[in-house]
Amino acid sequence: MSPRSAEVVICGAGIAGISLAYRLAVTHGMQRVLLVDERPPLSLTSDKSTEAYRNWWPGPDDAMVRLMNRSVDLLEELAGASGNRFLMNRRGYLYATADPPRAEAMRAGAEQAASFGAGELRVHRGRTGDPRYRRLAGAEWQEQPAGADLILDPELIREHFPYLSPRIRAALHVRRCGWFSGQQLGMLQLEAARAAGIELLTGRVTAVGTAGGRVSAVTVAAAGGTETIATERFVDAAGPLLAPVGRLLGLELPVFSELHLKVSLEDHLGVVPRDAPLLIWQDPQRLDWSGEEREFLAASAEGDPLLREMPAGVHLRPEGGGASRQVIILWPYHAERTAEVFPLPLPEHYAEVCARGIAAMVPGFAAYRERLPRPYVDGGYYTKTCDNRPLVGPLPVAGAFVHGALSGFGLMASAATAELAAAHLTGDALPEYAPAFHPDRFADPAYLERLAAWSDSAQL
Repeated sequence: MSPRSAEVVICGAGIAGISLAYRLAVTHGMQRVLLVDERPPLSLTSDKSTEAYRNWWPGPDDAMVRLMNRSVDLLEELAGASGNRFLMNRRGYLYATADPPRAEAMRAGAEQAASFGAGELRVHRGRTGDPRYRRLAGAEWQEQPAGADLILDPELIREHFPYLSPRIRAALHVRRCGWFSGQQLGMLQLEAARAAGIELLTGRVTAVGTAGGRVSAVTVAAAGGTETIATERFVDAAGPLLAPVGRLLGLELPVFSELHLKVSLEDHLGVVPRDAPLLIWQDPQRLDWSGEEREFLAASAEGDPLLREMPAGVHLRPEGGGASRQVIILWPYHAERTAEVFPLPLPEHYAEVCARGIAAMVPGFAAYRERLPRPYVDGGYYTKTCDNRPLVGPLPVAGAFVHGALSGFGLMASAATAELAAAHLTGDALPEYAPAFHPDRFADPAYLERLAAWSDSAQL
C-alpha cells in the first residue's frame, strides 16, 4: 500500500492549528489537510486562557492594532454567522490607577493606540452625569461603542463603577474588547474544517523529512504504530512546544516561554457585578501580610518575593452566565523565562495572592481574606518572541511554515494570524502588516536596533 499523502500537515491541534486548518479547508478549499496532535484538541494551552480579546495595543507601530482589528472583524463575522455560539461580548477592558503620574502615562498610551487605528479616544474630565460616556447596552458585541473612554474624574468613575477603590484617579475603558468561550470557538472551527475534509490524526510528530532542501514527508508516532505521510508543506503550530518541533527541521526558533496561571473562584458575596468589564490594576503594590504571615513567607525562597513590591497587572473578570458567581483572576508576577514542563508546576499561595492583589482595585475582595472560597488554579505557557509578536510565515526550510508565538493572545489573534498563515501557504496576497510578523524580521539589523529601544510589549 502506498503511503498516505497530504497537501499540508499541521502539527498542533490548539487554536493556532485548528484556526489554520479551518482557514485552509473552508476558505481556500484545500482538500487534504492533516492536523496532528497527540492530545485532544484545545487541551494543552488553548483552554487555559483568559479567553479575552482587545484591539488596543501600543507601538512602536500600528501592526498589532491592524492585526487585531482584522481578527476582531473575523470573530464578529463568525459570531454572527453561528448565532454567537461562542458567546462573544464586548464589555471592554477597564485599566485603573491610583497614581496621578501614571494617569498621564495612561493618556499618552491611549492617544498612541488611537492614532494607530484602535478607535477614538474620548477624555472625560467632567463631573457625574457626563452624557458622552456610554454605559454597556446588552450582553453581546453589537451596538457597543468602539475606541476608548479615559475618565479622569474620580466622582464619574465611582458613578459608573461604585465597586472600585475610591483611591482611583483615572480609568481607561477600552471598548472594542471583551471575551468569549475559547473552547466553543475552537470546536466550531474544527467541526467546519472536518466537514470540509480535513483529517485529525492522534499522534506525535517525530520527524520531518526533507529532499533537495525542502519538506518531503512527516513521520507520526500513533497508537497503531509509526506512519510516514508524504507532503511538501509542514506547519509548526505546536503552541508551547513550538521550539522542540522547530528542532525537527534543524531550526532554533526565536521563542521562549513563561508560566502564566489563572484562578477561578466563587464570588458568593457578589463583590463584582456580573456585567463588569475585565478589570486591570495598573499600579505596583505591596501586599498586606500579618506579622505571622510575613515570618512564614520569609522562611522560603518562593515566599520571600511576595513580601516585596509586586508588579502591576493583576486582573479579573466575571465568568459564566445565568446564576454563575464565578470570577477569574490572573496575576503574572512570576513571568520569568522557564522550560515547558507538564503537568504544570503550580506556585504555592497563588490563589490567595491573586485575591489579595485584586483587592487594591476592588476593596470588597478584602472580605475573602479570612476565608477564601475554594479556588481552582490552572494555566499554561505563554510562548513568545522577544518583541511579543506572533511568528507567522515561511521558515528557512522550503515548504516549512510557522504559526505560533501567540503569547497570551492566541484566541483573540488566531482568526487573523490563521488568515495570514494561509495566505503564505497558498500564495495569496499578503496584508500590509505581514512583514511585522514574518520570522525573518529577527535577521534584520535595523529591526533589532529598533527593538532595543522598545519598552512596552503590551503583555497583561
